Amino acid sequence: MSHRIYFDHASSTQIHPEVLDAYVEVLKTYFANSASLYDEGRKVTELLSKSRASIAKLLGVQTNEIIYTSGASESNSSAIKGVCLANKEKKHIITTCVEHSSVMAVCEQMHRIFDYDITYLPVNYNGVVELEEVKKALREDTAIVSIMAVNNEVGAINPIEEIGEYIKKNSHAYFHVDMTQSIGKIDINLKNIDLASFSAHKIHGLKGSGILIKKAHVPYEPLIAGGEQEMGLRGGTTNAPTHMMLAKTLRLALENRQSNNDACRILQEYTVNKLLEIPGIEINHPKNNIPQLVNFSYEKIPSEVMQNALNAKGFMVSARSTCESATLNTSYVLKAMGYSDLRSSSCIRMSFSKENTKEEIDAFIAAIKETIEHYG
Repeated sequence: MSHRIYFDHASSTQIHPEVLDAYVEVLKTYFANSASLYDEGRKVTELLSKSRASIAKLLGVQTNEIIYTSGASESNSSAIKGVCLANKEKKHIITTCVEHSSVMAVCEQMHRIFDYDITYLPVNYNGVVELEEVKKALREDTAIVSIMAVNNEVGAINPIEEIGEYIKKNSHAYFHVDMTQSIGKIDINLKNIDLASFSAHKIHGLKGSGILIKKAHVPYEPLIAGGEQEMGLRGGTTNAPTHMMLAKTLRLALENRQSNNDACRILQEYTVNKLLEIPGIEINHPKNNIPQLVNFSYEKIPSEVMQNALNAKGFMVSARSTCESATLNTSYVLKAMGYSDLRSSSCIRMSFSKENTKEEIDAFIAAIKETIEHYG
């Protein structure tokens, strides 16, 4: 390999050149604290406000419903805890058994420390949460329902708009959606969504920057108390230069969504066809997933061994969610879809951008074959 090849865009993405250039310029000039009363601080506040207004317009929400955070993990945690703390008489949370660890861990914490009752909805063999499961789980004391739009391991797309409409018409629970893997990939109407989360670094933006959308009607207690930043909903000195870039990052992601999806669908189909030519390879992701992602298993080689072998050959991939990559557990997502322990512990996740090529995939397939020949 003359260079290393990146197939892990679901984990993080390269910064878009336009975002990087703008960020460097902002860093040079707008370093003042946005809470300052002098002209330089007020200018930073003005630019942050413009960015916030642009994001709100792109997403079809009100400006005061956009809260800057450090990323989706903070946004997810803030959404669930913030709503629950503001609705203390309701002690029930609904989520799914395939959520990102930043949601799963918060729900476990709410149960362990505050004695909340947690309902973990199952998924079908396609990794999708069915509306009927939501209907059965809703209770009078349900404070919040938290369901991801797109699964981060297999790319399964949940019927978010259908679920949101039912929750709105038939309960008083608030609906939170983790949009981390869906933003810039699929279109989601936020009409019946009360809270939503995503990170900039998943869409060619900067790490340490994310969004929590909290509709104006949602009662909420801040996770980080302190200052008056973010309308009093998130204390702490604002990471102004990073957050200023979010509007440009989001605009570029939405403008390029169709071209990126089209290019990635070609790469996905090409990869799957090539993988299926290898005896013993099993495809784990559903057919109607997002085009950026491929998940497969070769049961004779554990995920960690395959990842390390591919890394040595110059390929960057993951297995489970990157946040879970340090563990040796089976994929709880694949287990929930009905796959065996062996298949769930030998999975590999590839994720593309339109910058990837068929030539890179051909080299990857050759590396897989070499690895199987050596270890399998």
